[in-house]
Amino acid sequence: MKRSVMLAAALTATAVTLTGCAFGGGAPASDGAELKKDAAASGKITIWSWDVAATALERLGAEYEKKHDGVTIDVVDIGYDNAYDKISVGLQAGTGLPDMITLETDRNQSYLSQFPKGFTDLSPVFGDAKDDFDPFKWDTGTDADGKLRMAPWDSGTVGLFYRTDYFDAAGVDPASIVTWDDMVTAGETIKAKTGKTLLTADLSDGGPFFMLQQQQGQGLFDENGDITVNTPEAVQTLTLLQSMQQKGLIKNAKGWDASVTSAKDGDSAVTPEAVWWIGTLEGEAPELSGTYAVRDLPVFSEGGAATSNNGGSGLAIPTQAKNPQLAADFMAFVLADADNQSSMMQKEGLFPSYLPALKSDYFQQPSEYFGGEKVFQIFAELTTQIPSITFTSDQSVATDAVSNAVAAAVLNGEDPKKVLDDAAAQIANSTGRKIAN
Repeated sequence: MKRSVMLAAALTATAVTLTGCAFGGGAPASDGAELKKDAAASGKITIWSWDVAATALERLGAEYEKKHDGVTIDVVDIGYDNAYDKISVGLQAGTGLPDMITLETDRNQSYLSQFPKGFTDLSPVFGDAKDDFDPFKWDTGTDADGKLRMAPWDSGTVGLFYRTDYFDAAGVDPASIVTWDDMVTAGETIKAKTGKTLLTADLSDGGPFFMLQQQQGQGLFDENGDITVNTPEAVQTLTLLQSMQQKGLIKNAKGWDASVTSAKDGDSAVTPEAVWWIGTLEGEAPELSGTYAVRDLPVFSEGGAATSNNGGSGLAIPTQAKNPQLAADFMAFVLADADNQSSMMQKEGLFPSYLPALKSDYFQQPSEYFGGEKVFQIFAELTTQIPSITFTSDQSVATDAVSNAVAAAVLNGEDPKKVLDDAAAQIANSTGRKIAN
């Protein structure tokens, strides 16, 4: 995580550019070691991670060492800025990587497609527990053969944070809002009565477009790797954002600091964001305690998913690992243990992908900041509903093209369908991929 869990998670959805080349050099010829579940583990492992993720691994590493004589867990905080350069170079060369690495969710499929022999099959260790993990996170870490290569760690489950005082002042009942069209109507009333915009977004990098697309079960590519940035659902999403802008319901805040400042200043009534936004509000705007509540997202149509994902990460064992069995045993200790996962939420702010952890007492406690609401329980219930989408090695190309399309439509008033058609053509030209029918 970069600087803090909140900032890192915000960056996860947009930081998707791989800096490595296509697979080559010292590429391993096999899938690596054949792991065994609960096998006797000894020796030493080295792990690469950063920020609060590294802090969590160091803390749990010390606990693991106490329970296993002669074992050493060495966690190296390699920093976020150069992490993927180092990982990509190591995969390219087939040497130089540690026993375990941290990967953000959006990176998984890019690495799996470019380095299909770069990561150890974790299925023997975690396969029996598949139903215990966030299904979206599990899917993103699974290769084309159904083998788990990146084990889920933390989730970026999305809900709707809203200012109860603004809704009360405008006479709008949050429970009456079912669809995004309802939300726009409510936003118009709130602005008329309070002068506040509906939501704050960084429109230069796509704003909430990507979250709202996943809410509809769509990414930038389909399961065949074809381009889906100009589907009817995508046009509907961009048209919604354009309509909000035209009605004066969006405050455009460029960058993370501007978004946090906007929240502190109370510019907007709602924030569709991941569970880690709780920590941002509590840490950056303690004075707003008692003014916020949380609910599920409005839907696009009846029966649609009421959540999405923004952020999160996992752990992987490179096939070049020197002690993969110890790495696997420690990974299971960290990720497939309800108490350990719960402790990482309490101490480092990492919301579990391991569903049994969400049943612990901590996640049932009311939050004083949110007026006594059991906010973690809300996100726990939403986590299993996150729609799965497909990521590819061309994620960064598509993300850039779509972000430009969003800015063109929302900030400059261009036709949503045209700019998305143009983006799809640009991606196809750059990547050689087909545009989905």
